[in-house]
Amino acid sequence: MLEPQMAAFIARAAALYPGGHNTSGASIAPPEQREAYDRYAGALTPPLPPEVVTEDAQFEAAAGHPIALRLYRNRAKADDMPRGVVLYFHGGGFVLGSLDSHQLITARLAADTGLDVIAVDYRLAPEHRAPAAHDDCLEITRAALQRRLPFDLPADAALQLAGDSAGGTLAASVAMRLRDEGIDGIRGVALIYPMLGTDPQPPARDTEAHAPMLTLADVHAFRDMYWGGSCGRSSGESAPYPVWTVPLDAARYGSLPPTLAIGAEHDPLRDDARVFAERIQAAGGQARLWIGAGLVHGCWRAIESSPGVQAMHDEVCRFLCANAGAA
Repeated sequence: MLEPQMAAFIARAAALYPGGHNTSGASIAPPEQREAYDRYAGALTPPLPPEVVTEDAQFEAAAGHPIALRLYRNRAKADDMPRGVVLYFHGGGFVLGSLDSHQLITARLAADTGLDVIAVDYRLAPEHRAPAAHDDCLEITRAALQRRLPFDLPADAALQLAGDSAGGTLAASVAMRLRDEGIDGIRGVALIYPMLGTDPQPPARDTEAHAPMLTLADVHAFRDMYWGGSCGRSSGESAPYPVWTVPLDAARYGSLPPTLAIGAEHDPLRDDARVFAERIQAAGGQARLWIGAGLVHGCWRAIESSPGVQAMHDEVCRFLCANAGAA
C-alpha cells in the first residue's frame, strides 16, 4: 500500500510530468525526454539550503571529452561533522538527468552530512552507449583517489560513492571494478533504488511491473538504449556488453566496501537491492538492506512531505557519516 503522502506526490508528479518517462514511446526522442524530465525536476527543486555553496568545474577525460562536475559544500558545518567526499552519480536510466536534475538530493546530502558532495555529469545514451557512463564515472573516481579533481578538497578526506537508480548501477560497478584491480580507498557505497542487472530480480519484477513512477517497460526501454538489444544471451555466448558494467552479473561479491542498498516497496527494481545485499553478505562482506515501505522509485524528491522518504534520507546520511569516520 502506498504511503498517503507518497500517493499525493505521485499525483503531483503526474501533473508536472504527463506520461512519466515515456521511454517506450518511439515518437519521443531522447532530447525531448530530457527537456521534459529537467522541467519536472526543476519544478520540484527548492533553492539551495542557505549553508550550502556550489562550485562548477570540468574534468578533461583521457579520451578528450569534458565531464562536468559540481561540488556542494556545507560552509557552516560544525567541527564535529565528518571530513569526507561523496561522488554522486545521478539516476535517469542512463538516458536522462543532469547536474541540475538531482540538485535537490545532492544539496541536501551536503547540508545534512557536512560531507563534500561532487555530482558527476557523465555521458548519456543512446548517443553514448555502454560502457560510456561507466567509463566516465570510473575515471572520475580514479582521479578522486589520486587527488586530481579540480577542487580544493581535504587531503585526508574519505571517499565514498553514491547513486540512485542508474547511478546506483554506476556506483556499484565502479566499486567492483576497483576491487578487481586491487585499488583500495572507497570507504562506502550507498545505492538508492538501484538498477543492478539487465532485468529486474523477482518477485518485484512481476508484482511491481506496473508500479507508479517506473514500470518494467520503462526499465527495459532504458536498458536497451544503454546496453543495446534485449541484453539476452544463450549459455556459452559472450555478453553483448562489458560484463563489469552489470553488478548482478559479477562472478564474486567479496572484498567490497561497506554497502547500503535501498529498495522501494512499489518498484520493479526493489529486489535488485535485496539480491545484491544478500550476495555481499553471503561472501562475508558488510551490506545493509533497507526497504522503504509505501515508497516508489524516484521518491527522494518527496523528502519535504513524506515521512518514509525522510527516514530513507536519514538512513543514507547516517551511513555516509559513519563510513567517513563520524558516529
